[in-house]
Amino acid sequence: MKKTIYMLILPLVVVSGLVFANRETKNETKPMSIAERKARMVEDRKKWEASPDGIKYKEWEVSPEGKKVHASHDKISKYIKAFTNMEALVTSVTFQHANGKSVEPKWIIVRINGEEYMMQFSLKEFQQLNSLKVNDKIIVKSRSAGYSPNHPYLIVSGDHIELNNKILFKRDFSKNRC
Repeated sequence: MKKTIYMLILPLVVVSGLVFANRETKNETKPMSIAERKARMVEDRKKWEASPDGIKYKEWEVSPEGKKVHASHDKISKYIKAFTNMEALVTSVTFQHANGKSVEPKWIIVRINGEEYMMQFSLKEFQQLNSLKVNDKIIVKSRSAGYSPNHPYLIVSGDHIELNNKILFKRDFSKNRC
């Protein structure tokens, strides 16, 4: 009986050792230099720009809508770079895309310096903002903003939101985010 058990376990040990050894050799890739990484990024960007999505984005960038979104980014870029307060007026807390799902994500539309901006939140994050109403004056701090031809406004990350000197939302950057 012991002999059969040993005969069954021995091939398992050998196979798992080979698999482990094979995994070790696969992970031994030479790290790329900075120049190689930059060259790869340029190459990947050129491939993307030649793709249907890249072409669509480039067309959107030169369209009136794209130019408007880029101009709105220029108006708040100094606040984003410095992560400083921007006074905002809430214009919508129920924005949804025409073909969007009703569950995720949640959007808030705000007006900053006469321009409309979008802020996207997960359902869990949005629960912290459920007290917001249209025409509320809030303070927003943001670390980044993004463009999308699928959205009518610049997408601003709402990393810190205050209402009447009370913090309603503060994004936790200590967590590993994608």
